[in-house]
Amino acid sequence: MKTISFSFIIPVYNRPHEIKELLESFCQLKGGHTYEIVIVEDGSTETSEAIVNTYKQQLNLSYYYKPNSGPGDSRNFGMQKAKGNYFIILDSDVILPSQYLNKVKTFLDDTYYDCFGGPDAAHSSFNNLQKAINFAMTSFITTGGIRGGDKQLEDFQPRSFNMGLSQNAFLDSGGFGKIHPGEDPDLSLRLQKLGYKTTLMREAYVFHKRRISWSKFYKQVYKFGKVRPIINQWHPDSKSLVYWFPSLFSLGLLTSIVLFIFNIIWPLYLYGLYFFIAFILALFSTVNLVVAIKAVFAIIVQFFGYGYGFLKSTFNLAVLRKQPKEAFPDLFF
Repeated sequence: MKTISFSFIIPVYNRPHEIKELLESFCQLKGGHTYEIVIVEDGSTETSEAIVNTYKQQLNLSYYYKPNSGPGDSRNFGMQKAKGNYFIILDSDVILPSQYLNKVKTFLDDTYYDCFGGPDAAHSSFNNLQKAINFAMTSFITTGGIRGGDKQLEDFQPRSFNMGLSQNAFLDSGGFGKIHPGEDPDLSLRLQKLGYKTTLMREAYVFHKRRISWSKFYKQVYKFGKVRPIINQWHPDSKSLVYWFPSLFSLGLLTSIVLFIFNIIWPLYLYGLYFFIAFILALFSTVNLVVAIKAVFAIIVQFFGYGYGFLKSTFNLAVLRKQPKEAFPDLFF
C-alpha cells in the first residue's frame, strides 16, 4: 500500500461562519501531518471566500466556486480537484477535535480500509437544543447507535458529515449520487457491492452542530424518512424491520393517547416509562436538566418526522407505484 496522502473535502452552502469555526479547528490539529483542504462553494449567495483567504497563510487551502448542484456532486467535484489519494469528507457544520487526524492515521496504518465513517458528538460550546438533538440522533435508545456506537463495526454505512474514502474507491464507484439526503448510504452500499470494506472508526469523532431550530430538525428527519424506502428499493439487501420502528412508535403513541381517553391507560404508561428512561440517560450523558428535558422532545420530533416521511415514501413507492424522482423531486439534484 502506498503512503496515504490526505485531502479534506468540504462542500459549503451559504455558511461562511461555520467554515471559519471549522478552519480554526484545523489550526489546532496535533501531529504535524501534511494534508490539503478543498473547499467547494456550492453556488452560495453568501460565500466563504473571504474567510478562506484569511487562513491561506496557515493552512494548505484550495477554494472553488461552482453552480449549485447539491452536496453529493460538490463532494465529487472536490475529490476530482484534490491532490491526495485518501479523501476525508466533512460537513461545514463540524468542528475537529485536536487529535482527529492522529486517530485516523493510526487506525488506517494499523488496519487499512477504503472507506470509514466516524461518530459525532456535541461540543461544550453548543447550545442546549443542539446538545439535545445530538443525544436524540446518537443514543442507542433512539437510533440503536447506527450513527456510531461503542465498537468497531464492519459494513458500517458512513455518513458524509465525517467520512473517509480512498481515491480508488471513489474512481471505481463514481462517488456520490444525485439524491440528498441519502447519498451517503447509497454510496456505502454500492462500495460494498464492489467489494470494498467499510468500517466505523469510533475514536475519529467530530463535533457536529446539526440543526439549530425545532422546525429545521423536523424537516431534516422527515427527509431522512422519505429517503430510506428509496434506498431500500435501490438496494433490496439493505431492507430491515428496524427502519419501521419510528413509524410504528409514532402510531403506537397516538393510539395510546386515544385509548387513554377511553380509560385504557397501560399503553401510555409504557411510553411514559420509555421517555423516563430516555430522560435519565440524557441527564447522565449531558449532566444538564434542561438538555435532558429537551432531549425527550427531540426524540418525539425525530420519531414523528422520520416515521411520517417513511410511511409517505413507502405509500408512494409501494402502493402508488411511483418512481422516486416523480414522487419526491425535491430529493434529487
